[in-house]
Amino acid sequence: MSKQTTPPVAHRGYNVENPRKSRLLTVVMGLMLIYTYLPLLWLFISSTKTQGDLFSTFGLWFGHDFALWDNVRETLTYNDGQFVRWFLNTLMYVILGAGGSVLLSVLAGYGLAKFDFPGKNAVFAIVIGAVAVPGTALAVPTFLMFAKLGLTNTPWSVIIPSLISPFGLYLMWQFTRDAVPTELLEAARIDGASEFRTFRQVALPLLGPGIVTVALFAIVATWNNYFLPLIMLKDASWYPLTIGLNAWNAQAATAGGQAIFNLVITASLLTIIPLIAAFLSLQRFWQAGLASGGVKE
Repeated sequence: MSKQTTPPVAHRGYNVENPRKSRLLTVVMGLMLIYTYLPLLWLFISSTKTQGDLFSTFGLWFGHDFALWDNVRETLTYNDGQFVRWFLNTLMYVILGAGGSVLLSVLAGYGLAKFDFPGKNAVFAIVIGAVAVPGTALAVPTFLMFAKLGLTNTPWSVIIPSLISPFGLYLMWQFTRDAVPTELLEAARIDGASEFRTFRQVALPLLGPGIVTVALFAIVATWNNYFLPLIMLKDASWYPLTIGLNAWNAQAATAGGQAIFNLVITASLLTIIPLIAAFLSLQRFWQAGLASGGVKE
């Protein structure tokens, strides 16, 4: 007697091969798309305008002159290349601060996930509590501590606090627990591999998606860091882009200050390009990292 395959059950025109479309969901997603991309569109269009066209033309359409390249050139050379210096400062904070944060999160997350030691539950509670504390609440105590150490108004006052990421540590902890089988580590140890070699050759390749995910969060947080550098730095030569562009924007309100809103907008466009490039280049790793553990085999 032959075995017959039961066709999929359809309810009101819905089946697995022909899922029903939701008009409401389509409208909601369209509104979210507009909400997300409209500011970027405005930013790009505004960066192509002259100072006069910014206030005399419609915001979502081009001005009389296409001044994008002139604005870019003037932004890079204004005030002896101040924007370039701020860009390099931000890049330094990201490489040292965010890079160090990712390294510490990976090492600590691996250790907490794969080793047992006294006080592990207490460490877990501390990490969870630290995730719930906003960074602005710690800014003033951090400033007072660094003032006692004589580190304020130096790059270290921005880099050192950026090394600590409770969220990155928690994410790597959970990712390591699910992505790295303990049996593989035990097999490597039985074969005589040291703990460092086991971590480098067995665990680290499996942690790639999680590392990229933590790195993206750390890069964005450090690149957009505003409040901490604001209270730590007084010397404009150490400003990151966030503080520097705010200083340019406030320049028009000062006595005798020059309004350079076209340069502020163009600089803002140049500032977000590295973040967009990072997301686009690491998107597939980022998605894999977020989805890891969400499917039970």
